[in-house]
This record gives sequence, structure tokens and C-alpha cells, in this order.
Amino acid sequence: MPLPELVPMNPPSELGAPVFTEVTIPSDPAEARLFQEAIEQQLRTRGAGDREIFSVRLALEEALVNAIKHGNQMDRAKRVFISYRFVETSFEVHITDEGPGFDPADVPDPTAVENLERPCGRGLMLMRHYMTEVAYSERGNSVIMRKDFRSNGKR
Repeated sequence: MPLPELVPMNPPSELGAPVFTEVTIPSDPAEARLFQEAIEQQLRTRGAGDREIFSVRLALEEALVNAIKHGNQMDRAKRVFISYRFVETSFEVHITDEGPGFDPADVPDPTAVENLERPCGRGLMLMRHYMTEVAYSERGNSVIMRKDFRSNGKR
């Protein structure tokens, strides 16, 4: 099923910052992959390098899987709300699920010896590593990520 047409839903700010494009997908990993592919295509069009594309794609995958699997409990009736924009040399995305949320501080450090064989926390660690900034809503059901790009194109 193709991704719905991406249409800006809010007006530009007074400062002229690019608007966010808003997309809603069901809690379906296949829909998440379609969104990731669309963003990868837009990154390539904007001259992002392979490393930057890899970073954004991996962080998006982790955030979307968390929203679908942990937040919405794989319930296809629940939705994942995505807002994103490209601002000069950066990409910003907000991902919100319909779940109860979580406290990121309660997620065990996956690099601690006692957690090395446990799967939890690795996605959050990867998101923090590959994105310039990662923040969560107070409720914990929304993540905001930003990736700043180098200005000299492909690497």
C-alpha cells in the first residue's frame, strides 16, 4: 500500500521556518518501512551523504518499531503520528504513539555488563548515538529527533 500523499498541515511560522509535514500510519511495520523509504529518498534528493542517510534511517526504524511494538502493542487500530521537516542542513522528526508512554530513565543501560545479553534499551542507545538530538515528551509516548548534516554533500 503506497504512503499517503505528504501534505503540510500547519502554516509557516513568522520566521519562515519550513512547515512540518504530517503523516499518520497504522501500527504496521510495513507502513513504517514505506515511510523510512520515502524519507531516505528525500534525503538523497537533498544531497545527504550515505552515513547521514544510514543514521536517520536507523534512528527512524528504532523509533517507529518502539512506537508500534511497545507503545501501541502492535494494535493495527492504533496509529503512529509522524511530523517531520527539513531545515537547511538538518532533519527533524516527531513520532507519537497512542500508548501509555514510558520513562526513558527507567530503561536499563544496554552496555552495562549485567545487561549485555538483554535486548532492551539498544534501540534508544542507537537513536541517541546516530541523531544529533533526541528528546521525549513528559508522558513518554512521543520522541523528537534531529539530525544535523554536514554541508559539503556526500561522504
